[in-house]
Amino acid sequence: MVDVLRPAPAPAPGAGEIFQILRDGHARTKAELAALTGLARSTVALRVDALLAADLLRPAGEAASTGGRPPARVAFNPRAGLVLAVDLGATHATVAVADLAGVILDARTRAIDIGEGPEALLDVILADGRALLDDAPAVGLPLLGVGIGVPGPVEHSTGRPTNPPIMPGWDRFDVPGYVQRTFAVPVLVDNDVNILALGEQATSWPQVDDLIFVKVSTGIGAGIIAGGQLQRGAQGSAGDMGHVQVPTGAGSTREPGDERDLEALASGSALAVTLRDEGHDVHSASDVVDLVRAGNPAAIEAARQAGRDVGEVLATVVNLLNPSIIVLGGSIARAGEHLLAGVREVVYRRSIPLATQHLAIVQSQAGDRAAVLGAAIMVAREVLSPANVDAYVADPPKVASKGSKSASSAPT
Repeated sequence: MVDVLRPAPAPAPGAGEIFQILRDGHARTKAELAALTGLARSTVALRVDALLAADLLRPAGEAASTGGRPPARVAFNPRAGLVLAVDLGATHATVAVADLAGVILDARTRAIDIGEGPEALLDVILADGRALLDDAPAVGLPLLGVGIGVPGPVEHSTGRPTNPPIMPGWDRFDVPGYVQRTFAVPVLVDNDVNILALGEQATSWPQVDDLIFVKVSTGIGAGIIAGGQLQRGAQGSAGDMGHVQVPTGAGSTREPGDERDLEALASGSALAVTLRDEGHDVHSASDVVDLVRAGNPAAIEAARQAGRDVGEVLATVVNLLNPSIIVLGGSIARAGEHLLAGVREVVYRRSIPLATQHLAIVQSQAGDRAAVLGAAIMVAREVLSPANVDAYVADPPKVASKGSKSASSAPT
């Protein structure tokens, strides 16, 4: 992750704190903001005027008069700038342009092979991003940041993938540095499950502060939101459920000495191996999904058992973190409710009653754009933090002309 703070002093220190109050989209008067913050009206007026001048706020009509001239209201202007959001999968890439509220304005998806390596793929993705920025409704608005989700572990502080198992050639590659050759803005990179968790929360559970998103596909991982904040851990590896050894509980069909981890038992790739060993023509996670959807009994039971294995690990997670919602996503979860049923069967039985009293375990509802939405939210939260808003007010970006190298001249 790049340092987005700028050295120039802001003309209205503290404008970023005022701005945070208005990010909820509700219009307020300067008097209301003064009452909420305890600041003098003159101080609030100075900061609001600076935010209006930077286009981060917009006039929002007049409030009811209590005598005399009605006071003016101001509100967050989500079209003050844009973010570019990228979802890279093993075989697909989606690029989207979004406003600062995370609303997707336009997007395009293409088939890829993540094994082609970072430079070739990023060049294609950046060309798609440039095309989106040059089209309405994005044209003319400054680009403030880029967010990228990748299907592997990421050291979030540097944005470098770290030993990603299905991304040959990407290990320690400087993704932010490469992207900034084209777009001179902050670039944030995270693993795909984390941005899926952000997108799912924003789309389906905006009032929930404690949520775990579990992706069961070619691999298995979890995105953890606790206390309203995405939890990445010290190096960015929080949520790596796939490498947790699965306990052999009562009723397990595995041998007591079986020490395979969750990914080796319950991922789409593992299920493909299991079904192939039983004589089925299955070679990938997508083949497993096809068999489950076709009603094949062996595939259905394999998905159900995968859910039980996931549940064995999640039961401990529930006891430790006490989430309100567990969301299951990924291709195996989308194949039907068999995985979901297996997870519920074990979690509700093995977790402590207080932790499961109000726990909901559900399938993902956010759809195909959850990942790019999460990437957009990740970037917007960073560039609109109090310190960065103060810096932005001091030095708003200039929009580059169409066809130039960068959509923004904002320093990074």
